[in-house]
Amino acid sequence: MSFIHYRIIPKNPQAHLFQVTLTILEPAPEGQCLSLPAWIPGSYLIRDFAKHVVQLRAESQGHPLPVEKLSKSLWQCAPSGGPVTINYEVYAWDSSVRAAHLDTFHGFFNGTSVFLRVEGQAHEPCTVTLLPPEGETYRHWRVATALPRAGAEPYGFGDYQAGDYEELVDHPVEMGEFSLVTFEACGVPHDIAITGRHRADMERLSRDLKILCEHHIRFFGEPAPMDRYVFLVTAVGEGYGGLEHRASCALLCNRSDLPQAGETEVGEGYRNFLGLCSHEYFHTWNIKRIKPAAFVPYDLQQENYTRLLWAFEGITSYYDDLGLVRSGLISQESYLELLGQTITRVLRGSGRLKQNLAESSFDAWTKFYQQDENAPNAIVSYYTKGALVALALDLTLRWETHGECSLDGVMRALWESYGKTGVGVPEDGVERQVAEVSGLNITDFFEVALRRAEDLPLQALLAQVGICYALRVPESSDDKGGKPGKGGTPRARLGIRLVPNEKEARISQVFDESAAQWAGLSAGDSLIAVDGIRVTASNLEKVISSYPGGARVIIHAFRRDELREFEAALQLPPKDTCVLTIDEDASPTAVVARESWLKGSA
Repeated sequence: MSFIHYRIIPKNPQAHLFQVTLTILEPAPEGQCLSLPAWIPGSYLIRDFAKHVVQLRAESQGHPLPVEKLSKSLWQCAPSGGPVTINYEVYAWDSSVRAAHLDTFHGFFNGTSVFLRVEGQAHEPCTVTLLPPEGETYRHWRVATALPRAGAEPYGFGDYQAGDYEELVDHPVEMGEFSLVTFEACGVPHDIAITGRHRADMERLSRDLKILCEHHIRFFGEPAPMDRYVFLVTAVGEGYGGLEHRASCALLCNRSDLPQAGETEVGEGYRNFLGLCSHEYFHTWNIKRIKPAAFVPYDLQQENYTRLLWAFEGITSYYDDLGLVRSGLISQESYLELLGQTITRVLRGSGRLKQNLAESSFDAWTKFYQQDENAPNAIVSYYTKGALVALALDLTLRWETHGECSLDGVMRALWESYGKTGVGVPEDGVERQVAEVSGLNITDFFEVALRRAEDLPLQALLAQVGICYALRVPESSDDKGGKPGKGGTPRARLGIRLVPNEKEARISQVFDESAAQWAGLSAGDSLIAVDGIRVTASNLEKVISSYPGGARVIIHAFRRDELREFEAALQLPPKDTCVLTIDEDASPTAVVARESWLKGSA
């Protein structure tokens, strides 16, 4: 056994409790301190995982050892004359990819939720024993994780190991009955483990992900930076999310988004799932190894501020869908539809004209991950706006260097300078790398893109590669953009977003300068009638759109428990819905540039 050993068992799946035993052979003489992370890398919000710790006790040489809690996530044991054993339980009922979940059907955990850090010994190697729940009910349970085995059979319970605490908590674990398929990408074994009821075509999924993974590996250059990789997928009725790790990712998806037997096309749902896989897999390089200096090393007890999240999430969000078209999994037209949707999402938030991208990155901890009802009017996403900055940067480099340089080359240079070396990227490191690789002075570009809250010249940049950029009005609240409209008369709107999955028309957000805002309507108001006609979530849009633009209507709504009356002058929607198409009349130079961009050639 190593000097630090963890033993974890789903002690009581019905009560959602993991039991963890931590043994420290050489505790600190003055009394060993222990801590649990307050956040998990990849999700920039203080989550205080220690709040789920139950019944923590310590002992040494068979005798109880006093433990004092010093802060919300820090404990100190009394001095002992020998090894110390800590026993505690963790309540696990978080169905996201960020924490831990346990029931009688499966168990999942991130190490940041369950493994106490031994202060002063975080760089020491450690071992972990994973045990199944007791009882015949769980006899078919298996384990899926990229955590290196130390005696355990493949996909089996038993002993695993990690080189230090940071590695330990960067390998999520799935246990239960799951579908499993394996493929090799550039010689590296990859597993896909799917938990939850589904009817996915596992053979097609493995075939497509092999193509995608080999594309990303070859983008940065072989060999891949991991010996093995695991896609941990939880399929549900409705859900979406992902979290990257050094040799795996945890994904949450709609079961309907997985490819079904007999299907040959890439529908919207499956395209979304492939994009999610592409995003998290690209992170294997861009954030897990090329990372901000502020994250080297991570301080998991408090916020780690950086203005570079636009580069790590935004550039990744650019390459996730671009990787799908470059690898041949989707068509160029399908990619342009996705890109048009991204542009639409950015244009529909007036916050893009108030918060710049550097501020968005820095304020992720308090604004992006804690969005309120005013978020669309106050912030811009470093994911979506960051992806558009990456697009603009890529097209600018290609144009200014006549195709000799692109963002592809910058990313490979970042990999050589920072990813392979483990040195953190300084706050101006991306900008300096661009200048070094391209030989260009594009200070003005970064000034506009990162430090000003204004729109990018995407129409002109896309025209240079033979792409037509057009804006139209949205045709319904479900219109995501990316596709040509059906035509017809523009429909009046209030300028609100409703709380989803509710029968009543309760407002969740009111957009700036909208008819609803001018009328005095606010988030939380429940609309009940328009001009004396009852409205609900299902018919509100139809009722409002039956009026011409400029019409004045009387709206009755409950604010808290008080019935209020509002008069609104309805507006026509703005042209904020983007459609991108291939310019059939583009010049030969533009066509060559477009093919180079979309195919990733020099």
